[in-house]
Amino acid sequence: MAYRFNPPPNWPAVPAGWTPPPDWQPPADWPAPPKFWQLWTVEPEPRTQAASLQVGPGPAASGKPGLFGARKRVRELEAELSTETANFQQAATQVSELSAHNATLSAKLADLNAKYAELRGKDALEAEREIRQMRRTVTELGQEAQKQRDAQAQIRKDAEAELAAVRRQIDEATTNLKSLRDQVVETKELTLLQEAGIYEFRHRLADAVAYKAALQRLKDSIKISAKNNHAITAATDWTVNGSTIEGQRMIRDFSKLMLRAYNAEADNCVRSMRPYRLDSAKDRLTKTREVISRLGKTMNINISPSYHRLRLEELELTADHLAKAEEEKERIRAERERQRDEQQAQREFEREKARLAKEEAHWRNALQKWAESGDEQQAEAARAKLNEIGDAIRGVEEREANIRTGWVYVISNVGSFGDGVVKIGLTRRLDPLERVRELGDASVPFRFDVHAKIFDADAVSLETRLHQRLANQRVNRVNLRREFFYANPSEILTILEDMGLKDNLVDYVEDAEAQEWRSSQRLASDAGAPAVSATVS
Repeated sequence: MAYRFNPPPNWPAVPAGWTPPPDWQPPADWPAPPKFWQLWTVEPEPRTQAASLQVGPGPAASGKPGLFGARKRVRELEAELSTETANFQQAATQVSELSAHNATLSAKLADLNAKYAELRGKDALEAEREIRQMRRTVTELGQEAQKQRDAQAQIRKDAEAELAAVRRQIDEATTNLKSLRDQVVETKELTLLQEAGIYEFRHRLADAVAYKAALQRLKDSIKISAKNNHAITAATDWTVNGSTIEGQRMIRDFSKLMLRAYNAEADNCVRSMRPYRLDSAKDRLTKTREVISRLGKTMNINISPSYHRLRLEELELTADHLAKAEEEKERIRAERERQRDEQQAQREFEREKARLAKEEAHWRNALQKWAESGDEQQAEAARAKLNEIGDAIRGVEEREANIRTGWVYVISNVGSFGDGVVKIGLTRRLDPLERVRELGDASVPFRFDVHAKIFDADAVSLETRLHQRLANQRVNRVNLRREFFYANPSEILTILEDMGLKDNLVDYVEDAEAQEWRSSQRLASDAGAPAVSATVS
């Protein structure tokens, strides 16, 4: 039995009569054969009719058969031959049909192979062109990417160089800034005032006169130190053109120049001294000494430490003297204000006594007339009025004699100081509202509102106790004569209740009327002007 190679129709055409060698495998780019396709088919073998019609005794016959046995055997062979012939004809018919079908398939396969080869050739050429185009594109992109990488590397390199230069500049600027800060003296008024706080005296003396005397003695010591050449030090072995005398003359002249510059700076600090500028002035003078030392380094010219200490002490004494003088001025102002209030109260007492004396005389004349006329009822009323006037006169005289008796008032000014700020003061006036009206003069934009009036025989102690209870709520913690506190009238009422003095409260109003301020706000709103809220920062 022989086999022949049967390639599928979707494979490339193969030469006629070509048989694959042993262990042959189709190339990977060939398509897969159709399902159930047989790559090897049986080759049909031709049969001769004579071979098929051979008759005779089979190999099993032995001896001579009989006549009847031979005929029987002939009939069997003829029947078998008929069957085989029919089978052969049927097989031949099938082979013919298969051959025809195979020829048809072969024709179709040849046509398909031709078309496939044509299409495959076209696709390959197109693919080859696309591949070449893509390769060129990839090459160009690679070159462009390399150029960009090179450019970015150069940019990065330049940026790193610039960054290094900037960092060097920053380091140099930082060093220069530190050097300049060491030389700069803070002179901003706002900064100095914020950092000043409560002034602390460096030299504890009794009054401004004592400070002035100590300052004068110090100035004399400064003059003596400068006169005796103790203010500055310099080199002693300096020569000019080989001459020691010329060198000493140059050292002397430069030393005087440096000392003059130092003294000019020190005198300027003294003239412009304010107590809150003391630390700034001392720092400024110290830096001036350092600059002079740096400029005179070649000749070893320096301001002596002892002379520098004298000038610093002069600054301290000057600041202390100014602070003490201001303190005494404030005390004098407060004393004058108290004296004015006392004088005004005394004038009120005199006027009240004169009024009461005049009224008393009037009622005595009336009593005499009614007694002479026998009108006992009117006379009795006149006697009662005279007793009342006498009590009033004695009350005024007692008030005049007792300087601690008076009124403690609690007032506020919402438009000027904001809500939640009150002033607690004292007056010996007969009418405390007179004192309140004086406080609301042109120095504040609006009038004060009275929240409480407390009369007490020892109003001075009452005021002091109220101030002590609200010490942590003072608005001005430096000048204690400023009697403003962060509080509201209800807190004052609570303190009076705790002290058992609520009965001394003659008048009490919790909410401030603030009529002028509220009217101003309303008028500003009607005029379209921005309203300013009264707040305390």
